[in-house]
Amino acid sequence: MPTTPSRAKRLIKSKEATYFFKKGIFCIRLNRKPSAEECQQIAVGIDPGSKKEGFTVKSESHTYLNIQADAIDHVKKALEERRNMRRARRQRKTPYRKNKLNRKHGGLPASTRARWNWKLRVVEQLIKIFPITDFVVEDIKAITKEGKLRWNSSFSPLEVGKKYFYKELEKYGKVHLKYGYNTADLRKAVGLKKTKSKLSEVFEAHCVDSWVLANWLVGGHIKPDNISILFISPIQLHHRQLHVFQPAKGNIRKRYGGTRSLGFKRGSLVFHPKYKLTYIGGYSKGTISLHSLIDGKRLCKSSKSKDIKFLSYNTWKTHWSAISSCPKWQGSLAIN
Repeated sequence: MPTTPSRAKRLIKSKEATYFFKKGIFCIRLNRKPSAEECQQIAVGIDPGSKKEGFTVKSESHTYLNIQADAIDHVKKALEERRNMRRARRQRKTPYRKNKLNRKHGGLPASTRARWNWKLRVVEQLIKIFPITDFVVEDIKAITKEGKLRWNSSFSPLEVGKKYFYKELEKYGKVHLKYGYNTADLRKAVGLKKTKSKLSEVFEAHCVDSWVLANWLVGGHIKPDNISILFISPIQLHHRQLHVFQPAKGNIRKRYGGTRSLGFKRGSLVFHPKYKLTYIGGYSKGTISLHSLIDGKRLCKSSKSKDIKFLSYNTWKTHWSAISSCPKWQGSLAIN
């Protein structure tokens, strides 16, 4: 449960709790069994989207956390590029293996699985921080029509993907589904409006829906008590490829990609004396590139391993909203 910074310091000093960081959030874990008064029902409201998604962690007393996440949308393009490169190799007079017909085994398409697994990854991290009991999800519905090839081919991955997501989500708690018009009615009931600019980094873009969904279950508020937002975006790692797409000088294609840089796992949070908190990128000629945790921009490409202090494994870019109306307890979370 959330607590004030002063109480968190007292608990740490008295060794009743141990502090840790989780995805940019300062938390404390109690070293004793919590009392009944310290436990309450916590729900997560989830607003899925094609580009941006909203998550809200809320109880009857407080809105603990609002998250706006960037959806994963690069997998389909990456698979198509890989497929085209493989087919092009087979058209040239070069040695290649024969096409195997046993690669497709059914199930979720890779791009669909990646999109819904990303939501599960966010939920799994929240469960490690909060004692969550319920999930309220806005159900996105796409009806497939018999004889309509366009509808069936376009929307069936969406239906299959969400069913997979609900089935996995039930492993962590009770799942409640609401339709889009239900969410709109809940917004009107508390006098909230949703902006038409869905890509903007404001509370009214996506978190407004996730907040009303969570508030519907746990209650306690007639307007949001916390509209600060944690923005997260997945770090796209390029796994090892056989060759780069374009040949270098002399028609030689060098190997490309990988997930490790001079012993560090790419994306890991590290501390550098000059650039402070950053994450690991690629490497070249014995030096490592460091990237900003906010926007992924490369800060340098000549950092040495001895100057870097490893902090934690990581696959997210994160930053907080500039405008905050959160209560005084935000930033210190007591975990059971």
